[in-house]
Amino acid sequence: MSGIDWPALMRAGLEGLRLTPDQFWRLTPAELRLMLGQGAGQAPLNRSGLDALMAAWPDRREDESDE
Repeated sequence: MSGIDWPALMRAGLEGLRLTPDQFWRLTPAELRLMLGQGAGQAPLNRSGLDALMAAWPDRREDESDE
């Protein structure tokens, strides 16, 4: 099992948000969460978060030159 409560999600989307089935199934999980008000209180990325992302995912390796 996926652990996703599909009946509850479908009720929230179809009944609560009044989406059509086609609209519901075209949504990404992130879009559905946003529409349901989840994650809305998440803080924006700050400088330390950006620095951590840049360190984890650099544009180039340290052994590469600029040219």
